[in-house]
Order: sequence, then C-alpha cells, then structure tokens
Amino acid sequence: MREKTLIVITGPTASGKSALAVETAKRLDTEIISADSRQIYKGIPIVTAVPTLEEMDGIRHHLIEILALEDYYSASEFERDSLEILDNLFEDRDFAIVCGGSMMYVDALCNGIDELPTVPETIRRSLMKEWGARGDEWLLEQLGQLDPEHYRRVDRKNMKRVFHAVEISLTAGKPYSSMLTGGKRERPFNIIKICLDGDRSRLFERINNRVERMVESGLEEEARNVAHLRHLNSLNTVGLKEMFSYFDGVMNREEAIARIQKNTRVYAKKQMTWHKRDKEMYRLDFEKSAKENTEEIIAIIRNQKL
Repeated sequence: MREKTLIVITGPTASGKSALAVETAKRLDTEIISADSRQIYKGIPIVTAVPTLEEMDGIRHHLIEILALEDYYSASEFERDSLEILDNLFEDRDFAIVCGGSMMYVDALCNGIDELPTVPETIRRSLMKEWGARGDEWLLEQLGQLDPEHYRRVDRKNMKRVFHAVEISLTAGKPYSSMLTGGKRERPFNIIKICLDGDRSRLFERINNRVERMVESGLEEEARNVAHLRHLNSLNTVGLKEMFSYFDGVMNREEAIARIQKNTRVYAKKQMTWHKRDKEMYRLDFEKSAKENTEEIIAIIRNQKL
C-alpha cells in the first residue's frame, strides 16, 4: 500500500457522513475536504446542511462556504483544488479525508476527469444570460444541436451538466462527448472508499426528519434571502426550488415541505444507485454510531497494511 492514504466517506444524504468523517479525522489526526457541490457556496448553510462549528468539533474542513453564489464551480475545478489541498496535507500527515455525496466530485478526485478547455468568462456569461432568458428547453435544444450523442444520454433534469456540456462544446468548437476518454488516472496515494448504507425505509425516515429540522432552523427565511438570485445555478437545488415555488403561489407551505422530502428521497435513490456501481467501496451500516463505524475504518486500514 502507498504510504499516504485518502479515506473517502460517501453515501446518500442524511446517512451521517459528516459525523463519521469528523470522528475518523479525530482518530487519524487529520483534516476533511468537503465533496459537496453546494456546501462550497456562502449564504445557504441550512439547505446544504453545512456542519456547524460544534459539529466540526475542532476539525478543519476545506472547500466549505468559500464561493459567492454567483461563482462558477465544476468537478474539474474540485479535482484541481482537492489535489492541491492533499499535497499540503500529506506533507506531514499519513491520512486525509474527503467527505460528501456529490458523486461527480468524488469520482473526479478518485479517478480523474478528462482535460477540457477552460471556458472564457465571455462565453459563460453570455450562455448563462440566454439560458436565464429562454429557459431549460432552449438549453437542451442547444445541446441537441452541438452534441447529439451527449444529448441522448445526459440526465436532462440535471441542467448543470447540460450547461457544462454546452459551454465546453462552444469553447472547443466540437462536441463535448468527443473529448471524454473515460480513462482512470493513477493517484500518488492509496484510496479507501467508505459508503454508508442500510435499510432504505430507515434512510427515508431520516431524510424526512432532517427536512423538518431544516425548516425549524430557518429554511424558509434562508430561501427568501436568496430568492432574488434564483436564476443562479448554485441555487438550483432541492430545498430552494420548492420554497421558490411556494413563494410564487404554485403550492402552499405544507406542500412545499412535503415536496422537499420527496425530492430528497429521489436524490438519495440516485446516490445509492451510483454507489452500487463501485465495487471498490466498503459498505458500513449508517445505523451504527460514528464511533463504531470509525473502528471499522481503522480495522480496514490495518488490514490493508498487512
């Protein structure tokens, strides 16, 4: 096994990833990199479940609340920034932890992402402006014209990915799909992947309870504070979209909360499907305590060193 080791802690939303990451970081005397595509933004800590100072328990967290809502960020930029942080951490530590449920971010860090052209701000802003004016169907049409192959297989509800494919195609002057190699890059450190898993009905119960706590903590007020920026991609997320619909009179407050719970469960299903494809993951029961699961992680590390 390589001398340095990255512990990846992932799993569906509400499975207890953050608590496990903190407990493991304390045992291994290290720090945590957040792999959450929304926690990186300032101003929406409730809907993105940013760990509080108390929950961080003195452990330094990287890539949390560092960008303005207007800023653009991608999986390739996450790969770049995370590798730079790891270089620094591994100078005097044997372990580092990345924690989060954004599947593309975790995959980019572990396997690498295709080298794509840097999109000029002029193209990005112009495309963003037209998207805001013409809507999702227009953006999907643009992808269909620029890259029919990617259009056929992309998740058409994930407009962030659609936008990324369009802007890359425009920048490169060729289809986004033609630049994807699917190759896996070798990393100069060992990777141990941990996935929290368990009974689906219990997970859904945890999700419903979490949404209720978010509402009690001020989710509605947080959403009202950013509603004027709803056109931004950073706010195109479960929890805010439903609240915006409530503000617009499309549904009442109770319906919006129920819709948040339902859409969060749908997202969790997608996460679980993604994780099942990765045969390298060690699966731990989210019903166990963070301390119990940390002991299992320590045992996995020891076994790999034998």
